Amino acid sequence: MSEILFLAHRVPFPPDRGDKIRSNHLLRRIAELAPVHVGALADDDADMAQESAVAAIATSHCLVRRSAPLPLAALAALGQGVPVSLAAFSSARLRRWVAQVLETRPISAIFVFSGQMAQYVPPEFRGRVVMDFVDVDSAKFEAYAQTGALPRRLLYAREARLMRRFEERVARRVTTSLFITAEERALFESRLEQDGLPDVRALGNGIDTELFDPAAVRPAPELAGAAPTIVFTGQMDYAPNITAVALFAHEVMPRIRAVHPGARFAIVGRAPTAAVRALADVNGTLVTGAVPDVRPWLAGADLVTAPLLIARGVQNKVLEAMAMARPVLLSPAAAAGIGAADGTHFAVADAPVTLAERALALLADRSAADAMGAAARRFVMAECGWDRVLAPLRALLEGAADAA
Repeated sequence: MSEILFLAHRVPFPPDRGDKIRSNHLLRRIAELAPVHVGALADDDADMAQESAVAAIATSHCLVRRSAPLPLAALAALGQGVPVSLAAFSSARLRRWVAQVLETRPISAIFVFSGQMAQYVPPEFRGRVVMDFVDVDSAKFEAYAQTGALPRRLLYAREARLMRRFEERVARRVTTSLFITAEERALFESRLEQDGLPDVRALGNGIDTELFDPAAVRPAPELAGAAPTIVFTGQMDYAPNITAVALFAHEVMPRIRAVHPGARFAIVGRAPTAAVRALADVNGTLVTGAVPDVRPWLAGADLVTAPLLIARGVQNKVLEAMAMARPVLLSPAAAAGIGAADGTHFAVADAPVTLAERALALLADRSAADAMGAAARRFVMAECGWDRVLAPLRALLEGAADAA
């Protein structure tokens, strides 16, 4: 293998949110295989401050701050007839850097993380291109288009339509396309309009079970007390997370507090929107905002929940809670792709009433809850370690016959 170009829609450091966790581990593994050149976009000054971390692992790098506000990107996309997702992550500077790297370095493969970044792969490049879509973005926008008010629903419908076409074009141009679960891969393949399947595979998500080890973490002091606490972790400006915590606070917690009047619901995650902050004190809800480390909050939880109505791929928040040996209550959407068993490794429910019933059952039988948490940790240790998950990566980048 010669050298590899790695492109990501967000700086892969620090690995403190779902997409960055995956891109960070992928980048680290690729850097073990060959010299790597990293091109990435930065959302803010905090991302740009990670340049030294990128430089430490990359032979060369280019970080570009995304400066165009989303409304301007949307206007540009409408004028150009392209998805907003592409306009929002477009950078002339990054394109020039990619062209320079491909011209001056012996790049044998390009690894692209997230569909928006496929726009940077020149059509004339003849090396291997591995495209990690992670999940089917167009399907997510289709789900968004089913709810909400106009004109946002129309914009989501447009985005879904254009992204679906773009995803198929990309999959037919690259060497291999990756999705985070077999379910996402099958969904993508079912949506292809042309005959002849491109090379599409599943490459799952992992978890660092040494970092997420309940024996190494003390519970957050904020959770001390006899009343049961249910914890949700996640990026709190992400629409599916906002919907999930609102549902739990308004529709599930009243049923739980009817049995446990002091029960608390802790929403733990950065960038809570006004809608999330408004949930503070609603039916025992606590909104923490960003915390230095989510592990103490998981360690102190009587129950962790992920009642997502819309979820694509594998939820890192679920794997983290399972690794911390906590009983996890989640929706069918959040459980998809993990491969664990309902009732053994976690509890699945699909409506406020059944979410409350399963939560109350676990809170009433602590031995059963502890057994579920222990089984969850055993499962992720056996099935979800990063070394195991990323083992096929070398073959994918080299084009070896055993990549399948």
